[in-house]
Amino acid sequence: MSAPDPFDSLLGSAPEFETQIRAARLVAASDASVLLLGESGTGKELLARALHALSSRANGPFVAINCAALPGELAESELFGHRRGAFTGADRDHPGYARLAAGGTLFLDEAGDLPLPLQSKLLRFLELGECQGVGELSPTRVDVRIIAATHQDLHRAVAEGRFRRDLFYRLHVVPLELPPLRQRGEDVLLLARRFLAEFAEHHGRPLAVFGRRAERALLRHDWPGNVRELRNLCERLSILLPGRVIEPENLPPELRGEAQAQSSFALPAGGIRLDDLEQDMIRQALDRSHGNKSRAARLLGISRDTLLYRLKKYAIEG
Repeated sequence: MSAPDPFDSLLGSAPEFETQIRAARLVAASDASVLLLGESGTGKELLARALHALSSRANGPFVAINCAALPGELAESELFGHRRGAFTGADRDHPGYARLAAGGTLFLDEAGDLPLPLQSKLLRFLELGECQGVGELSPTRVDVRIIAATHQDLHRAVAEGRFRRDLFYRLHVVPLELPPLRQRGEDVLLLARRFLAEFAEHHGRPLAVFGRRAERALLRHDWPGNVRELRNLCERLSILLPGRVIEPENLPPELRGEAQAQSSFALPAGGIRLDDLEQDMIRQALDRSHGNKSRAARLLGISRDTLLYRLKKYAIEG
């Protein structure tokens, strides 16, 4: 039996998403630094783990650090280690996360939150491959691949002096940007069905499914928490509604409101021309989404391909 594909966990067919996954497969086997961009909850750590699993370092360690959680005064010793007695409270040697990742991958999550003093030391580590802990007299060589991730606009951070320009370009060798869930169209339903199936198996419960009206509500939601928000919702529903067909009334208020709003249309007494209504709705969706076709399709509850077909059918400029 062949080994599972590490990228199978990254489900989606939206064009923007597939483009990034294809690029990730190409870069996975290299040792190039990768910078993962995207909003919180889009799956950056999942992608980092897939990159590691498909690399020549797959048998080495994968060490993840949340840079935003590094305590300022101890950030250097956490990352690069320290000798016993190097400072108050250092009651034993600590190798540091960089050494713990030797032969594998060091994942710097929320790298945009690294304190400026630590950024210069990280730059030296990236350029020379040398690690010198607090209280150590000389550096040691450490072979590690760096994958960094951030939800911040690093271009702006550089312009504002919050992030070193030289470090930015050192990390920005191969940038990969995961699109937010609201721009991925029917990927929302693909992911929702997978999550319900996974949690039904995990919790030993009968499989719950989304009804058609609930699916339309999922497609119209903005998903500010992205894939993480959808995953948490599916786990909650699989526990509370095992074996049930999930309807809009079973959804959280923020999704229920959208479902109810979409059912408030009333047919005028004199009737309508359906084609005219469809064209008007398409133009409104394009206007509201500022021309983003994936977003417009989601607002209309149709696939992007269906929207493109209708744009051509009605000769509407997208």
